Amino acid sequence: MAKILMVCLGNICRSPLAEGILKSKLKSEVFFVDSAGTGAWHAGELPDKRSIAVAKKYGIDLTTQRARQFCLDDFSAFDYIYVMDKTNYVSVCKLAPSSEYIDKVELILNESNPGENLEVPDPYYGGDNGFNNVYNMLNDACEKIKIKLENA
Repeated sequence: MAKILMVCLGNICRSPLAEGILKSKLKSEVFFVDSAGTGAWHAGELPDKRSIAVAKKYGIDLTTQRARQFCLDDFSAFDYIYVMDKTNYVSVCKLAPSSEYIDKVELILNESNPGENLEVPDPYYGGDNGFNNVYNMLNDACEKIKIKLENA
């Protein structure tokens, strides 16, 4: 079973959306998808209500998710670690015990825009439209990830 982890800052906006979108595209018997944040501020909380609302609009339920902090064990537990922005990338890589683990970490938008190192903007302060934009970015990237994983 391939295991994929989505990571953002607080695990309430971007990474829960990415988790939900990718889960909706993959077979749960073959793939395990989870999410985490580099910070623990929201540990145990539901995703942001705006993430829940935009996902629901597309038939995806995020209400079973709870925020958690990224930890060292995630490097060995997951095959792929997708981060939302460069700050998340640096934060996750600083925890890596070796370069082998760093090789698992990738900016998620490099899947839909190879080599461009684009970031998923944090929609927390951007209003509802920011969440729609983030959903569309993540949906495109997750479609590419789906194709990549199913053809691996």
